[in-house]
Amino acid sequence: MPHATRPSTNESAFVLSALRENFRLDSRALDQYRPISLQFPSDPDVYGQTDVRIGKTRVICNVSCEVISPYPDRKFDGVFNISCELSPLIGAGVEIGRYEYQNQAELLLSRLLEKSIRRSNALDTESLCIIAGQKCFHVRADLHVLDHDGSILDACCLALVAALQHFRRPDYEVHGEQVTVFDVREREPVKLTLQHQPFCVTTSYYDAGTIMVQDATLLEEQCREGEIVMSMNRHGEVCQIAKYGGVPVDALSVLSVVKQSWEKVKMMDAVVREALSKDERDRDKGGRMKAELSAENERVMERPVG
Repeated sequence: MPHATRPSTNESAFVLSALRENFRLDSRALDQYRPISLQFPSDPDVYGQTDVRIGKTRVICNVSCEVISPYPDRKFDGVFNISCELSPLIGAGVEIGRYEYQNQAELLLSRLLEKSIRRSNALDTESLCIIAGQKCFHVRADLHVLDHDGSILDACCLALVAALQHFRRPDYEVHGEQVTVFDVREREPVKLTLQHQPFCVTTSYYDAGTIMVQDATLLEEQCREGEIVMSMNRHGEVCQIAKYGGVPVDALSVLSVVKQSWEKVKMMDAVVREALSKDERDRDKGGRMKAELSAENERVMERPVG
């Protein structure tokens, strides 16, 4: 994950001393997340755009698709790609000015997201096939990190999963080898086929691995001695466990992280489901009105004359 310059010795000592007393600088519990905000576009013709905030961390995601030729070795599958971009102004002191470092941080984020979502077959790529070996949909997810105050991967994964559930691909018709793709105003677009919805939960370690903290702020991330990224779905199925260096962690600690992460994953899934339901209700206001008017017209036509 992107790191800033190391905090001062006094700052590090103060953060560690507070954690030893089960205190955090923002008064949260060690396993408590900051408020999560998820927003979708208000335009009824726009799908697949999300704006996620976890505390001061902010990520936007845009999902798009186009018709291309499939890979020669995967004639019955569509294509799904994930890219991540870090803004040069994501946080005070974060080393994003250097191109090599920025490229490395973006690559690490993209890899973790691909392992969590693409390699776990969260998106059914076979459903993106139009004509085997000739035409398929290429679904592309672009993530942009605007502000970084910790838990950047958790926010990116949540934004991506929500955007995939919100996105609608255009409908199409096939006549022989001729493919006709319809605009969203011509035909109702189609949801993507998601087999499960994985979320990422990052756990930070302090004091030689004896203290575990979830949803660490940027300052807490700068002081941590190690981290574990757990990717799970709401059914408790582990999709990925990633640990890049740091203090060693025993098996019992990993099992404890799995249990705690599952609770956070169910919380994130509930946030996404509630936001999707609200967005669907807001978009369906006109539809309900049209249905009511149509029903009223039918009643008027059925009334006996005279």
